[in-house]
Amino acid sequence: MAPFCDGWGLSNERLVETIGALSVEALGLRAGSDLWPIWAITAHLAGARVYWLCAILKEPAAESMPFSKPTGEGWEDDLTHPRQAGELIFALESSWKMVEACLERWTPAMLQDEFRREVDGKIQLHSRQSVIVRLLTHDAYHAGEISQALGMHGLQEVDLWTGRHRILAPERAKTQPEA
Repeated sequence: MAPFCDGWGLSNERLVETIGALSVEALGLRAGSDLWPIWAITAHLAGARVYWLCAILKEPAAESMPFSKPTGEGWEDDLTHPRQAGELIFALESSWKMVEACLERWTPAMLQDEFRREVDGKIQLHSRQSVIVRLLTHDAYHAGEISQALGMHGLQEVDLWTGRHRILAPERAKTQPEA
């Protein structure tokens, strides 16, 4: 499945680069007084990967994550304990390794396998495919939130698309057909 999700890893790299460059003060920035700070959004993004893959899809590796109990409270649930850039980078990188391992191992035939999740006494069925789409869009959504908070405070946003496009030399651009 990895070729079908090519580029998602680049988005994680851009997020790691951005978070790693932020000061403690910048990690505490919010887009609004009632919204999470950047550090909590980042922790939530990484924690959601662990929750969905380990708790719901029963993938191994939760013990190697900073969120050893993926069904419990996440770092973002304790706003009195801000997380540092190093902790957040470890969470993003370790949770990404788990996503990457799943994408490398899963086949198209495995995407429709269903897993049960109980919410408010009701059973939901989730396929691997639905979880991958959920996580991909979840990452993008929260990267947008982080970008918004940074931009509102005059800082550089997360550029998820850096490195995804080819740049033609001027002489080649003239000969390259348009799409």
